[in-house]
This record gives sequence, C-alpha cells and structure tokens, in this order.
Amino acid sequence: MPKLQVDKALIRELSQLLDETNLTEIELCEGSRSVRVSRAAAATFAAPAPAAAVAAPAQAAAASNGADATDEAGAVRSPMVGTVYLSPEPDAPPFVKVGDAVSAGQTLLIIEAMKVMNQIPAPKGGTVKKILAEDAQPTEYGDILVVIG
Repeated sequence: MPKLQVDKALIRELSQLLDETNLTEIELCEGSRSVRVSRAAAATFAAPAPAAAVAAPAQAAAASNGADATDEAGAVRSPMVGTVYLSPEPDAPPFVKVGDAVSAGQTLLIIEAMKVMNQIPAPKGGTVKKILAEDAQPTEYGDILVVIG
C-alpha cells in the first residue's frame, strides 16, 4: 500500500480559513485528491441555538408593528449574510427613505459580505413603504430589508 502524502501547510491554511470565516467545513478537490477540514461535530450542533434566540425578537418586533413581516407583499429579502449599510458612505444620505419612489434596479442599500460591498437593487418599481434593516447591523439570508409597494 502506498504511503499517503499529506500537505500539512495546506491543511494549516484551510484550518486558518475556517477560523477566519467561521465556517464549519471546507473541502478542496483537485483531480483525484481531496482534502476536507472540519470542525468538531459539537460545534456544528451548538451554532443553531443562538440563531433561534435572535429570530424571536425580530418576530416580536414585526408583530408589534401591526403586521407579520414574513407575509409582507413587496418584501425585499437579503440574498446573503453580511452587514447592512443604508448609505454609500458614513456621512452620505441614505440610498432611499420611506416614501421615496424607486425604479426597478435602483440601489436600495449595500450588504458587506467578506469585505465585498454588494449593492442590493429594487426588484420592481414602486414606493418604499418600510425600511426594516438598520444601518451597520448584521443581516441573515432571507431577512426582510425593505418593503416596496
């Protein structure tokens, strides 16, 4: 049986990437070789509990606004996990305000993910009814950011 050659530097690099990105697993395939680096199973199962605790206040806030935000027509949802910015620069005015008329494709806000600024466009034209995202706050995939009517 041939001796397995392990690229320890690659494994260290992938492990460091796990720590930097808070991922639970990375797999790299090249030809017939494959390397998988994974965190312990206990860490994988511990992560969902805090997320559920965070979702409850968001649902309570939506209920206190008099409407269930998850059923909101015209909701623009976050396509990624990241940090929301409502304006292009810290001292600049926001991209949109409640009551503004927007056209399809117009930038509503920015989500920073992995040091990349991603413009989030309006999927349709209309009037901004609500802005549920807060500036410089984290967002999760699927969170309602803006409601356009």
